[in-house]
Amino acid sequence: MLQAPVAKTTNRELTKLAIDLIRQAGCEYGDIRIGNYRHQNLSARDRSLKQLSDNVSSGFGVRVLLNGAWGFAASYQKTPQEVTRIVNLAIQTAKGSHLTQQEPVRLVPVAAYQDKYVTPIKIDPFDISIGEKAELLLEIADKLLAYGDRGIKKASSFLRFTREDKLFASTIGSVIEQTIYRSYAGMSCTAIGNGDAQSRSYELPPLNVGYEHIDKQNLLANIDRIATEAIAKLNAPELTADTETTLILKPTNLFLTIHESVGHPTELDRVYGYEANFAGTSFATTDKLGKLQYAAPWVNFVADRTQPQGRSTMAYDDEGVPAQEWYVVKDGILNDYLTDRETAFRLGRDSSNGSAFADSWSSIPMVRIPNLSLEPGKAGGSHTATLAEMIADTEDGILIDGIGSYSIDQQRRNFQFGGDAFWQVKQGKVVGMLKNVTYHSMTTDFWNSVDAIGNKSEWMQCGTNMCGKGEPIQIAQMTHGCVPARVRNIKVGRSS
Repeated sequence: MLQAPVAKTTNRELTKLAIDLIRQAGCEYGDIRIGNYRHQNLSARDRSLKQLSDNVSSGFGVRVLLNGAWGFAASYQKTPQEVTRIVNLAIQTAKGSHLTQQEPVRLVPVAAYQDKYVTPIKIDPFDISIGEKAELLLEIADKLLAYGDRGIKKASSFLRFTREDKLFASTIGSVIEQTIYRSYAGMSCTAIGNGDAQSRSYELPPLNVGYEHIDKQNLLANIDRIATEAIAKLNAPELTADTETTLILKPTNLFLTIHESVGHPTELDRVYGYEANFAGTSFATTDKLGKLQYAAPWVNFVADRTQPQGRSTMAYDDEGVPAQEWYVVKDGILNDYLTDRETAFRLGRDSSNGSAFADSWSSIPMVRIPNLSLEPGKAGGSHTATLAEMIADTEDGILIDGIGSYSIDQQRRNFQFGGDAFWQVKQGKVVGMLKNVTYHSMTTDFWNSVDAIGNKSEWMQCGTNMCGKGEPIQIAQMTHGCVPARVRNIKVGRSS
């Protein structure tokens, strides 16, 4: 059993201890991540504050590669004695894993970095009082309920803030400190009547930014619109039959389709079947790389961990690989995957593109979707159009905003998506709302049916703070920047 030297106290000293012990044990590779994660969530429902939580989770995780097998262990006790115990436990785990390992793990190289990174912010969200935040939420809910005589019977609002402090060190020689801030806000209301209930929502997208993102005037300015649209939606007709039509999708809807049908299928651990328990594998297998017509030739998807304010933006991933930008789909062709150091080696690459992420100090890193965006159409391109131009050029279709229910099969081929609001488009004009609409397609059929995409002026950052993957499940977050898009000949029907 390895023994600890004289006790150390600082996080830097604890990382040095861990790396020294891992090297002494003869491991091919090892790293330690010390993390402190603060999550503050507030929500109001009707005229009451329903949730107030401000939690901190702190600890460290050690990962070692020994005889081609991974070992991982973690603890919340940040002492030299516990670091020593956890390193030994990770080593013993790797030895046990080696007994059942079918093939050895190999990693692409990465350079050593000594660096610090902090999300650029103007206002620390944790410097703003709970009282001020609660007053904003209650004011929003109260103003939504002022439409009660017109049918609004339920209202809610929320604020969510995160600060992640991470110190990463590896046997390669990297020592990287990162502080990541995240802010998010939104509201919704429900109209009730005639035996039905219909909701409408509005969000300031989840971004890596400070409290300056929480624009009170913006939120208040959207109250009348979402209340009025919820009431109109309640009284709107449903589709009379399943049919095929043209869809015009706003970024607030399209981002989820990107996430599920482009992001997850190109996570290379899914492609290889390493991670299949929670949400399946992928149809986009490596024999299709550089060949598969994933989308129309004017459609491009870009992964970018360097994107300003992106929800997964940071300087390095959780393997110490620098943030970078690359095409996942280029000119409609499957161009690349999302990789960590292990899957990149199996693919024959000489480096990872930095897609490893762990949601906690107690979680092992896995391949996660970074910021993944639909690139705007080229200026003057024959398939580039503004949202207004798409509508004016559509004889019969449906305009969709916001997200609703969704499902997608285990191979990420066949999907169904809803939305938050729907409008009929007739002879180039928006003529009225619909409700309870879903659209259905196959992934490559859908993206190859895109005949118009928005220009740079309409690009916006949407995204999610609750992407689940793995077993036990890990939660990640990422931005999907996108523009409006028009998609032809898509099946639509009524949601149940």
